[in-house]
Amino acid sequence: MTWEVLSIIGTIAFAISGAIVAMEEEYDLLGVYILGIVTAFGGGAVRNLLIGVPVSALWEQQPLFLVALAAMTVVYLFPKQMLPPWKRWGNFFDALGLSAFAIQGALYAANMGHPLSAVIVAAVLTGSGGGIIRDVLAGRKPLVLRAEIYAAWAILAGLAVGLKWAESPMELYVLLIVVAALRVLSYTYGWKLPRRAVGEKAGEQ
Repeated sequence: MTWEVLSIIGTIAFAISGAIVAMEEEYDLLGVYILGIVTAFGGGAVRNLLIGVPVSALWEQQPLFLVALAAMTVVYLFPKQMLPPWKRWGNFFDALGLSAFAIQGALYAANMGHPLSAVIVAAVLTGSGGGIIRDVLAGRKPLVLRAEIYAAWAILAGLAVGLKWAESPMELYVLLIVVAALRVLSYTYGWKLPRRAVGEKAGEQ
């Protein structure tokens, strides 16, 4: 049951996130749907490739595709005068999707008996892979590559699952809330990882 709930939460959150980005970039209706679908399912596809699951397993998720389409349709049909608040919520949905899919990816790898390193990689790829593809297609610098803390929270989710700190449904839901909250706090207060620049940009700092 926990697996299905995490899948639904992550799918809805990332589908909405992708749709909002597409509308910000003034994509047409087809572009909104494509970007939303890629955001919702791209990370899982990349994860499946790396941990040995057939990519065809992606097409066995028809109910989730319908859920994603419904979520994107609702956002697309939202009254224009109410869209600015939705844009501000884009980062929240991205944080929720990151958390849900990172935990789901970690569980996927852990249930297959993979070591901790693979569990963490699965968490990062599932949690941030769709967002990376979304940002690249939208012509934006991927969040995971910025100094802004993003993938680190997916690593935290992978560690918690891989080290069995969170196993029961209640513990996993608490982890979901904690990781999402940390992501929200990191972009709200501008938490950043250390970085070094070289060349002209280094001189400007």
